[in-house]
Amino acid sequence: MTQQSGRMRLLVGAGAAALILAAAGAAHADDPVNEVEAVTITAQKRTQDTLDVGLNVAVISGADLQARRVTQVSDLSAFTPNVDIKENMPGILPVVTIRGVGLNDFSATNNPSAGVYVDEVYLSSLALMNFDLFDLERMEALKGPQGTLYGRNSTAGAINILTSKPTFGAPEGRISGTYGDYKTAELDGMINVPVSDTFALRFSGKLAKQDEGFFFNRVTGRDFGRRDVGMARAQARWAPNETLDVLLKLEVQKVRSEVGAPEFFGLIKPPGAPAGLVCPGSPGCTDFLGYRDTDGDPFKGDYSVDPGYDVDQRAATLRITQDLGWGTLTSITGYVDFKRQWGADTDAGPFRELDFVEHDRIDQVSQELRLSGATSKSDWLVGAFVSRDRVNMTYDGHLQDLFNTTSLTFSDQVSKSAAAFGNIEYHLRPTLSLVAGLRYTWEQKADVGGTFDLVSQPPGSALSLAPFGSPPVPLAVVDATIDDTNWSWKIGLNWKPDPTLLVYGSISQGVKSGGFFSGVATNSGQLQPYGPETLIAYEAGVKQRLSGAGLSWSGSVFYYDYSDVQTFIRDTSGGLPIQRLGNVDEATIYGADLDAMWSPPALKGLDLTVGVGLLHTELGQFASSFGITPKGNKLPDAPEVSLNLSAAYTADLGGDLQARVQVDGRYADDMFKDALNDPLIATQSYWLWNARASLFSGADWEVAVWGKNLADERYVTQGVNNLPLGVGFRVYGAPRTWGVSFSKSFR
Repeated sequence: MTQQSGRMRLLVGAGAAALILAAAGAAHADDPVNEVEAVTITAQKRTQDTLDVGLNVAVISGADLQARRVTQVSDLSAFTPNVDIKENMPGILPVVTIRGVGLNDFSATNNPSAGVYVDEVYLSSLALMNFDLFDLERMEALKGPQGTLYGRNSTAGAINILTSKPTFGAPEGRISGTYGDYKTAELDGMINVPVSDTFALRFSGKLAKQDEGFFFNRVTGRDFGRRDVGMARAQARWAPNETLDVLLKLEVQKVRSEVGAPEFFGLIKPPGAPAGLVCPGSPGCTDFLGYRDTDGDPFKGDYSVDPGYDVDQRAATLRITQDLGWGTLTSITGYVDFKRQWGADTDAGPFRELDFVEHDRIDQVSQELRLSGATSKSDWLVGAFVSRDRVNMTYDGHLQDLFNTTSLTFSDQVSKSAAAFGNIEYHLRPTLSLVAGLRYTWEQKADVGGTFDLVSQPPGSALSLAPFGSPPVPLAVVDATIDDTNWSWKIGLNWKPDPTLLVYGSISQGVKSGGFFSGVATNSGQLQPYGPETLIAYEAGVKQRLSGAGLSWSGSVFYYDYSDVQTFIRDTSGGLPIQRLGNVDEATIYGADLDAMWSPPALKGLDLTVGVGLLHTELGQFASSFGITPKGNKLPDAPEVSLNLSAAYTADLGGDLQARVQVDGRYADDMFKDALNDPLIATQSYWLWNARASLFSGADWEVAVWGKNLADERYVTQGVNNLPLGVGFRVYGAPRTWGVSFSKSFR
């Protein structure tokens, strides 16, 4: 055991002891604790107080999301520890990792390990994760395997995004506007129209335009990374009686933006270089064509790809709820039609070495049916889920300056899934409940695709050695179908010795089915399917509210037994080295979560929150292109320590006028970006600080000034080391931004 591992075990052990002592002390307290305002969630498919849910759940309201400028999925890590969300390229391709479990991939054909649901509709592809957030009711982050209550199985957890629904009260509306640096302007709003006592409409939308990018291309002499986003949502709700509720939601999204670019680093020591220059690793290193970038600015470079990023999406959701008296029947139908085109300069330089233009088309349809109810002794749920999604993806590869050719990579993948699941919470005693769940899943994936050398440059291609003008040469092909059936389950105990205290423990299993790597490959073996992964999670936790002290807190400790881990490994078995998905036999994860919210009664208007995540991960031995990697590497995107802090103060200025100042911060420890634990693409520890000051009159109007990443921290979110090709790149998070916002409500 290393000293660092020993320290982590000590911290987790201390955390577990603290949880047990706190629970025991609270359970035997003589003085009763008064109820405080409950935080309600729907993590278990019914409206519950968080103190009734034996699960680690982080919740943030729509108002807080707006105040903290959580505008995209990639911002969600700002409010919960042990969650990392990185972007594979600047501004796009977010990957969610929860407690060290996440899919370290970029492909549109892959399903995320952390399920993302919008109004209970599962998003089947990583490509669907890029969208702006607006007019939301709340968001929930669930940690640990999910399957006995959710549409698709997931090993990491789930992110629930819930939009605001039409209401039958009085008409209301809201409009919000923002102007910030980089010539950024945003406008969003909503209007709720109760047509009658049983029928209501809600319309909402968002426009976002950024006319100056964070990035600068020295070749073209212009900035890039601009944004032009339009989104609209229309909802109709019909509730003709107390037993039937029908909700139809239609959404459209149109994006005509630009992708940012990564920072180049070279791996070759150039001729005549100083003796002290160490390659790879130093800024003076070059690629095979002699290019280097030594200015130290991660947002400036010499790029050869059009950064255009175009998206067109349509989506529809139909939710029908029927109260049967003895139970409630819920039907959720989801449909997504998505098209995208964008360019990636993955050599991050001026030459056409590894330049790609990607085209994606996704058609997704899903149907979930649930029946739930309650008796004096239990709360129960049974359900079924089916889905079909088709992903067509092509990469147009421009490799002229390195391989003297162009290439075509494509994948046509059809995935089908069907599942039956059930969950019950049985009340053994008034204060003790048994939770049990079971799920059976069948999934099938069929993929046709491969990579072709187009032999497009005289005198011939360096990839296939075919003469110029030859027909396309297949380098790697796949035409295969895989089937997987698996069981997921959960068993746990919830103990409530007091109405404001919950102690829980659980054991659960989650399974994520196998799939196909669909990136560039140079032999067919690199496209063989990878297998399913399985995670068994052991967790114990405590949740408590102490209204007299203005305090609510929760803590949990967990241990994961992780098998056949799906992760990126480096492969040089073909003519062109690649990073591809494979399986690692085993991994071990353990750690702790602690969250607390405190509003000191003696300091009215002050609100403090803190979140602490402790994490230890260890991969088993696995084979890569460099031979056998011994046991002991860390999982990607898994910082050992993560912190979330927030302090806000609200002051009454007389009448309805109030002022509020808020500062929040996030810390992430060092972390690796691949299973090989390559130090060249690792992320160093960093802090991000944000602040906001506002003047408002109740819920009527508000004016605010805000800033994000106030210290202008330079931090790496992703990296790739293509050592055999002489190049690598690092993706950095956004620089400091600031702006002013205004909102007005109408009732």
